[in-house]
This record gives sequence, structure tokens and C-alpha cells, in this order.
Amino acid sequence: MLNIIIVGAGIAGLSAAASLRRAGHVVHVYEKSSTKTETGAAIFVPPNAARVLLAWGVDPVRWRWVLNSRSDRLDASSLRPVFRLSDQESTMSMGGLPMWMAHRVDLHSALKWVATREDGPGTPAVLHFHAAVKGYDPSKPSIILDNGEEVRGHVVIAADGVHSAGPGAILGYPNRPVPTARGNCCYRFLIPVHRLQDDPETSFFVENHHGWSRILHDEDRDRKVVVYPCRDNTILNFACILHEDEEAKAQRDDTRRENWHEAVHVDRVSERLGGFDDRFLKVVAKATDVRRWPLLHRQPLPAWNKGRTTLAGDAAHPILPHLGQGGAQALEDGVALGIVFTGASSPDEVEDRLALYFGSRHRRTSAVQILSNVGGDHASGVGEELLQYMSQDEIPEDLPSTFRYCLAFDVVQATVDIMTKHDPQFRLADGFFEKPVIGVPKAGP
Repeated sequence: MLNIIIVGAGIAGLSAAASLRRAGHVVHVYEKSSTKTETGAAIFVPPNAARVLLAWGVDPVRWRWVLNSRSDRLDASSLRPVFRLSDQESTMSMGGLPMWMAHRVDLHSALKWVATREDGPGTPAVLHFHAAVKGYDPSKPSIILDNGEEVRGHVVIAADGVHSAGPGAILGYPNRPVPTARGNCCYRFLIPVHRLQDDPETSFFVENHHGWSRILHDEDRDRKVVVYPCRDNTILNFACILHEDEEAKAQRDDTRRENWHEAVHVDRVSERLGGFDDRFLKVVAKATDVRRWPLLHRQPLPAWNKGRTTLAGDAAHPILPHLGQGGAQALEDGVALGIVFTGASSPDEVEDRLALYFGSRHRRTSAVQILSNVGGDHASGVGEELLQYMSQDEIPEDLPSTFRYCLAFDVVQATVDIMTKHDPQFRLADGFFEKPVIGVPKAGP
């Protein structure tokens, strides 16, 4: 049994906590904020993430997820359908499970339940809120809290986001944001469905909206708005992704930090979406709480580990939202950590286990990072960059093959295979999963 410290109670941190408690370890999670400050936005739960959550006993109905019935691209200026991106059948055929859409608070609550529930397997993880971490010392390993307190463990996992001090402590140099060439800014907001239904000028937008994900795309100006329901179809989530010159300057001057909580007036969004269908702009005008999120990214890191300290989630590989894979990759990291630490009982084993973790995750997360930086429509343009992390045959050629690469992956089987190769006697801990893991459908007849 190891004493494991996790910094950050987001998707990566709570997934790791849930996984590592099930591997038999004692887990303490340090989070700078309180439970009440989780971002008010929604998130996709794709098959590659859902297979783990369902196996851990998470019930989509209990947590009010919405089943994604179809995803369409619409012309922004007219709202006319351009083409269907996916439907439930195509998603099932790729990933073995459908896609869900969840309010972030609901997903966060489900993960917290898995990590801390008293009746679950292993020792419930302990969450320490209002515990900001300002530094890491991989040589011990330890974390330094804002109040100066040093906390030591057998393993330290930095899962505290893109501005984590963890990468700098591991690499020995600052890990600064890299400005994005396209889509450098996202405006996010939620609108209750009843607010749109109650106005004859906006009610059209929520007709047959259940499970419907829409991307309103302005190809000429490279602007898009992603819209989908969450929380039992009672709320619509909006993510408006576009390029702002002033944002690019702020990034070049290193004066901008990613911030989910910067409030702006809805009129600013309407101005940025000039040229979109007037009916849609009336929908946007119903928003009352708009948040602006600068989109910064990193190049894949050459290393995640130093001593007995490692990285997970955005601290390791911040992923832009163009493929909806950021949360899923963070969750994959979390479950992989629990699998590689199954059976570990001595601090002397930690560095070898972390090497297995890095080996299991680095190539995949790096490829998803690169693909997400450009979006699935432009995968062919980053082939040379992708060759560092995947073979020529694996490189996606178009949007459908990019989706397949992301969704048709079973992190459990992939990590167990690595561990079995390392130790032919390897077995997952009893109770690691409460239900069978639904894998990827086999190709061919």
C-alpha cells in the first residue's frame, strides 16, 4: 500500500483518485478551490471515457447525462444542415458505446462519488479543499502548499491543470503557453431550454433538441459555435470558438492566462458572431452569464516523470476543444495510473511503475494533442508531426478516421496488455471494476 498525493480535483485528479483507491492505495487529493466552484459548462463523454465510468458503476441516468442521438454541421448564416457528423449507430460502431453529454458539475460529482464513496472498494480518497499548491520537489517527493506546509508521499501526481508548476519541476524549465494559429478564444454559456421555449422568436431552436449536438460553422471566417443539451435536456450548452487579434497579441506578450471565469457581456458575443443567422443571434441574446476562455496549448512534453513525481491531464497534455477529447484523455490517464500501480507495495517500485505509465500514455495523448490543435478536418496537414507518435498507417486522413482514432480505444485493455507484458502474472485488483468493461467492436465480419 502506497501513500499517494494528487494535486487537483478535476477530471484527471478524481479519475486517478478513483482508480488508485481501487488498486489498494491511500490517496489524498489537494485542490485549491472549493467544491462549489466547478465550471458551469458542459462536456462530451465519448465512448473511450464512458467505458471506464460505466464499469465503475456510474449511472448516466442518475447523473442526468444526455444520450447524443445525432451530431450535425449547420451553415452558420442560414442554419441549413450541411452534413451529419455522426449518429448513435455510427458512434456505437466505432467505440462500442454511445456518446453522452454532461454538465461539468454533474460529471465532476459522479467522479467525486466514485473516488470518495464509503461503500466502494479500497480506502475512500480524502479531498483537501482550499489547499493551493505552489511548488513540487520531485526529489522527496513532496508538494509545497501556499501556506508553506510541505506534504510528502510515496508518489506525487500533478493534475492541477495547464498552469501547474509540475512540468517545470520535472523538466527544469518553464512550460509556457504556445499561441494557437486558429480558434484562440472560446465564449461559453448555458441557456435553460424553458427560456428559449417561452419566446416565439427562439422556440424553434429547441424543437426536437433532445440529444442533438449541432456545430454552426462559418467556414469563410473560421468561426464555429458548438451547441448541445445537458442535464436531462433541460439546458443548452454553447461554445463559440473564434480567433481574436487582441487575444493573439496578449498571448505573444505573455500577458494572458487561461481563465474559465472571465465574465463578459452577451453583446460582445453577438458582435463576434456577426453574419450568423439573425434567428440564432436572438437565441444567443438569451444568455445571462457568459464566460470567456482564451485557448492556449502546449507542444507534447518530452517527459512526464522525475523521481516519484508525474503528471496527468492538462498538466501533462492540455488539449484544445476541437475534438472534445480533453476530459476523456484526462480520464484515461487516471485509470491508467490505477492499473500500473496495481500490486505495487514499496516506494522502490514507484519509478518503474511511472515509466510504464508514461509509456502507456505519451504516444496517444501526444497524437490527440496534435490532432486537436488543428481539428479533425486538417489532420492530413500534420502528418509529419504525428509520425513522432504513430505509424504512417495510423495517421487519420479525414474527420471520420480522426474520430475513430479517438473513440475506438480501450485504455483498460491497452494498459493491462502493457502490464502483462511487464509481468505475465499481472492481474487487476478484485473490485477494480464493478461491471464488465465494454470494449471496442472488432473490425471485419
